[in-house]
Formats: sequence, structure tokens, C-alpha cells
Amino acid sequence: MSSDPWGRVDETGTVYVRTSEGEQVVGSWQAGTPEEALAYFERKYEGLVVEIGLLERRVRTTDLSAKDAQTAIDHLRTQVDEHHAVGDLDALRVRLDKLVASVDSRREERKVQKAKQADEARTAKDALVTEAEQLAQSDQWRSAGERLRALVDIWKGLPRLDRKSDDELWHRFSHARSAFSKRRKAHFAALDAQREDARKAKEKLVAEAESLSKSTDWGPTAARYRELMDSWKAAGRAQREAEDDLWNRFRGAQDVFFAARGEVFAERDAEQVENLKLKEELAVEAERILPVTDLKAARAAFRSVNERWEAIGHVPRDARPKVEGRMHAVERAIQEAEEGEWRRTNPEARARAAGLTGQLQAAVDKLRGEIDAARAAGNNSKADKLSRELEGRQALLDQALKGLEEFGG
Repeated sequence: MSSDPWGRVDETGTVYVRTSEGEQVVGSWQAGTPEEALAYFERKYEGLVVEIGLLERRVRTTDLSAKDAQTAIDHLRTQVDEHHAVGDLDALRVRLDKLVASVDSRREERKVQKAKQADEARTAKDALVTEAEQLAQSDQWRSAGERLRALVDIWKGLPRLDRKSDDELWHRFSHARSAFSKRRKAHFAALDAQREDARKAKEKLVAEAESLSKSTDWGPTAARYRELMDSWKAAGRAQREAEDDLWNRFRGAQDVFFAARGEVFAERDAEQVENLKLKEELAVEAERILPVTDLKAARAAFRSVNERWEAIGHVPRDARPKVEGRMHAVERAIQEAEEGEWRRTNPEARARAAGLTGQLQAAVDKLRGEIDAARAAGNNSKADKLSRELEGRQALLDQALKGLEEFGG
């Protein structure tokens, strides 16, 4: 008979294991020596030790589900309880009991975590619904529409709640989007209607302008063309394609009339030469307004010059582009000064520029920190990649800062 602290083999070849409940039969061994029998079943014990160790590690370090973990524990417990190994089986049962407790603990932790995630998802979806309902009342059609589409993507990335809660929140969210779409559709339908009305009104103006283009009643016809131009401006804009086509016809009709009148007035060249001289003098006076340092004074001075300019008759046709170009250059300079003043005093544009600059500065600072961290960790490849990204962000930041200077800092 052969034995060790945890088992023995009797004269008949029966192998036993010692447990807290007494000796239990492991099996029968007839193929070799008792020592070989004990060694064989001790190896089976060592196999169980390894399997339990692996399971302990999986429970501790992976996201093994509680159900799968319990199934594995039950399988190992069956092998231990069947006593087909020689070793400290009681110690293995204790380890399996501890594993059960650990799995139960993790199950509760996951339950709490799942409840927390559900609360966070509910809070997030409540916030999305609230924002969507606010956006539904917005008249910023483009930006609000883009934000609503972004909210849908955010919603899709959130976990589902219980069916009733999720359906209720989605109904409110969807209703807000539908309400916004309905208002936007109504707005653009009204805008289309206005443009259609403008098109019809301008069709009539064009028809009259074309009917007058052959007139030789120079004074009244010219006056009527000015009235038609005032009506044109008051009619509003039609759809772009229609607007461009109608304007070309309207302006073409006027050009025909005024070209014919100009030919009739060819004998007045002497007067037109004098008019050119007067307009050149006014152009010089207008050019003295530049550069614009006092916008209000510049507008008043140019208005005075322009009124006198309008009171002067025609100039020779070949001289007209040059002298009018000089006046237009002054007018454009004043308009650019007005636009610059508007940009400098527009708080919404300043706020957007400042916000963009802040975001870009934060991105640059973050990238610099990541580059330093990568180099400190010896990851030069990552640092180089981040450095190239930093160059692009820095260029955008420099451009944004330059734009912000236009608003006075």
C-alpha cells in the first residue's frame, strides 16, 4: 500500500483521497505501481488548480458575464465533488465559494452601474428633448436645422431606456423636429410666394420698358424709365434665374432707348464736353474725401458731390467710364468703410470670432501637452504625428487671431 498526505492506494489498487468528510474513493488503478497511481491523480488535482486559477483571473480582470462565470464554477465544482483527483479538495471548494461570492458582488456592481447608466441616458435624452423643443421655435433655419440633425446623431449613440420612457421622450423629440420642419417649410413657401409675386410684377415692368424702348418722346420717356426703376427696386427679388433674365431684358430696353436718344443728342457734344469738365472737377472733389477718417462726414460730403453730379447732364460716351469709375471708386471706398464699421460694431460677429479663437487656442494647448507627453514617454512617432497636426491647428489659430483683430481685439 502507498500513501501521501492527501491520498493512498490500498492493496486492491483502489485510490482514495482524504477530505474533511473522510476518505473518498477516487478510482481504481491496475496498470502500474501505487506511486504512479497517486502521481496520476495528483496531476489531475493540479489541473483543477490551474483551471480554478484561470477562472479566478478571468473573473478578476475581464468582463466575463456572471452567467458564464457561474456555469464555469458549477462545472469545476462537479469535478471537485466527484473526487477524481488527489489533493486538498476542501481548499478548492473554499476557492470556488469565494469565486461565487466575487461573481455575486460583480453582478450587483453591474446592476448598480447599469442603473447609473440608465439614469445618465435619461438625463441626456431629457436634455436633448429640451433643446430640440427650444430649437423648434427658432427662426435661424440653417443653424437650427443643422443642430437638430446633430441631436439625432447624439440620440442614436445613447443607450435605450425602458420602452415606455424611451417612446415618450422620442415622441417629444420627434414632435419638436416635425414642428420646426413645418415652420421652416411654411417660411420658405411664403418666401417663394413673395418671389413669385415679385416675378409677376417685374414681368409687367419689363413689358412696359420694352414697349417704351422705341419712343422718341425723350423727356417723358426718360422720366417714366426712372419711375419704372423705382418700381423695380420696390418689387423685391424674384427667383435668381428669373431675376437675372428679367433684369437683362429691363436694362436692355432702357439701353436701346437711351442709345437712340444719345444719337439724337450728338449735336450737343459741346455741352457734354463742358459737362465732362464739371464732372472731372467733382471727381477731384470726391477723391479728396479719401482716405475715410470720419465716416459720417465722408457720407455727407459724398452725398453733396453726388447730388451736384446727378444735376449735370451727359458727358461724351467714351469719357464716361473713366470719370464715372473715379466716382465709383470713392463710393466703394466709403461702402467698404461702412462694412468695416459694421463688422467692428457687430457683437454677434465678434462673439463668433472670439469663440472660434478660444476653441482653436484650447485645441493648440491640448496638442502641445500631448506632444510633450509623447516625447516624455519616448513615443517620438506619435509626437511627430501630433506636431504635424499642431502646425495645421496653429495656422488656423493665427488666421482666427488676425480676424479677431478686425473687431478691436
